[in-house]
Amino acid sequence: MNPIERLHIFHRVAELASFSQAALSLNLPKASATIAVQQLEAELGARLLHRTTRRVQLTQDGQAFYERSKDVVADMEELQTMFQQHKTQGLAGRVRIDMSTGLARHVVIPRLPELLAAHPLLEVEVSSTERRVDLVREGFDCVLRTGSVVDTSLVARPLGEMRQLNCASPAYLQAHGVPQTLADLQHHRLIHFVGTLGGKSAGFEYTDETGAPQSIAMQGAVTVNNAEAYSAACLAGLGIIQVPNIGQAAHLQSGALVEVLPQYPAPPMPLNLLYPNRRHLSPRVRAVMDWLCGVVGEAGVGQSGS
Repeated sequence: MNPIERLHIFHRVAELASFSQAALSLNLPKASATIAVQQLEAELGARLLHRTTRRVQLTQDGQAFYERSKDVVADMEELQTMFQQHKTQGLAGRVRIDMSTGLARHVVIPRLPELLAAHPLLEVEVSSTERRVDLVREGFDCVLRTGSVVDTSLVARPLGEMRQLNCASPAYLQAHGVPQTLADLQHHRLIHFVGTLGGKSAGFEYTDETGAPQSIAMQGAVTVNNAEAYSAACLAGLGIIQVPNIGQAAHLQSGALVEVLPQYPAPPMPLNLLYPNRRHLSPRVRAVMDWLCGVVGEAGVGQSGS
């Protein structure tokens, strides 16, 4: 095993915080991953990872080495991809991306066949979750993320804003009436959405006449932390939801959902493509990022008022 291979294995172990998961992702025996990191530590004369029975974590030296060596790994991947592309006239290798369930289901995955048809050797790993993944630790090349950017170590590529709708099912509105004003909400139920169960719901959010964001606390019997469950709870008649317009057209056209209080939408959510701040991006990662931006733009997702 050459030094570059050992370095690559170390990066996967650090990103996944697991020898077994890193070995699985690289199609190697677990023992090979362990030996590779041990040899790297011996060569450097420093301990790079804390190992316990429950988890693997970078040491202070390991974190510093990981950050300094990211460009080396990226450069080697770029060189390898360059020759692969020369032979295949297409992109090759793995790209790992993360996005919300709605973006994955309604925008990105339906368009994946055309990307993979153009680049048969490309491998795309799609994670769809409502939590904020750790790009570096979990080995993501880029993520599509709504909301404000709080991690200044990441590069943000703004894609616009996602408009939000207030929706309820006909069955719910028949039972509780159609709200006409904000004051009417005291007689209604909100399906609460939180990132982590046990967290506090923001309540009913809206923008006042000055453009400032406001919120109203509302009662509600159901709290969820997943976009699919959020829509399902609304379709089941359990309350009002505030949801990005993406993926709601079919429900609205069929009458399964009804828009309410359109004059009081929740503030639009900024949409960004985020990626680690690396000196170089491999051609396949850059190409997939450009493709994602194009797909989002063509779907009209990142345009306020869409």
